[in-house]
Amino acid sequence: MKHTDTATPERPAAMAKATEPASFTLERITPAIGAEVGDIDLRETLDEATIAALRRALVAHKVLVFREQDITPAQHVALARRFGELEVHPVFPHHADHPELVLLGGDNDQRGKENLYHTDVSWREVPSMGSTLRCVVCPEGGGGDTIWVNMVRAYECLPEHRKQQIQDLLAVHDILPAFGSRMTPEQREQARKKFPPVAHPVVRTHPESGEKILYVNPAFTTHLANYIEHHQLRGGYDYRSEQTDLLEYLYRQPAIPEYQMRLRWRPNTIAFWDNRSTQHYAIQDYFPAVRRMMRATVIGDRPF
Repeated sequence: MKHTDTATPERPAAMAKATEPASFTLERITPAIGAEVGDIDLRETLDEATIAALRRALVAHKVLVFREQDITPAQHVALARRFGELEVHPVFPHHADHPELVLLGGDNDQRGKENLYHTDVSWREVPSMGSTLRCVVCPEGGGGDTIWVNMVRAYECLPEHRKQQIQDLLAVHDILPAFGSRMTPEQREQARKKFPPVAHPVVRTHPESGEKILYVNPAFTTHLANYIEHHQLRGGYDYRSEQTDLLEYLYRQPAIPEYQMRLRWRPNTIAFWDNRSTQHYAIQDYFPAVRRMMRATVIGDRPF
């Protein structure tokens, strides 16, 4: 049976329409975020109506999960490209034949480093719209789940005085705090020139749904660009301590379980998430076992 949504006070009519019946089924993962997609074969070339319906479902549910999708790297790239232009990541290793396809996963000598809440490539002037991530090798014995967080819900549930406090603030995002340790001094210098720090709204607006999104993350957000312009302080010491306290408070919001879903990977599981409205956390509980993933990322739009 095909999945349909009905409008509720928590889910307005515009969002219910976003998941109107299509050629696939949808089953919600949690009330807050995520849906598992059934009756679809991603090895096939999907028609435009199905792509449009998937995009509506993505905006509404924020994470789509596809099981048992044994696709080739070429099919993976072709699928992701149906949703927009693809980026080439400047740090992660790439597939030999498809530079748009990032290879993720360490080895049994080094733990992964993605176990913190983050929004991918928020350090870009134009961050990503979303990513498709496929599990190629899952850890034997389990582990390596990924958590995704609904950052629309995280914003909506903030106290009103917090919303007023952050409504006009800009946050600075930087590639080097997270990736600088993987670079030589020369590479860091090149990265600084090519990817200078950028300022994005602390509260961004989703370009398709109009939802307000809390858009700071501890991986890439370093400080607030204009805190002192909007808050009266006693002196310079307060400028640093008060904005740091505020950022730490905002960093903690994704850890609230009521905003989350948790995905247990199986080989050939694919997750497609809206990077504008979510954060995620890759759980590193499987070392020294190995998990290998492939990811294609769709370029998005300038946050506003």
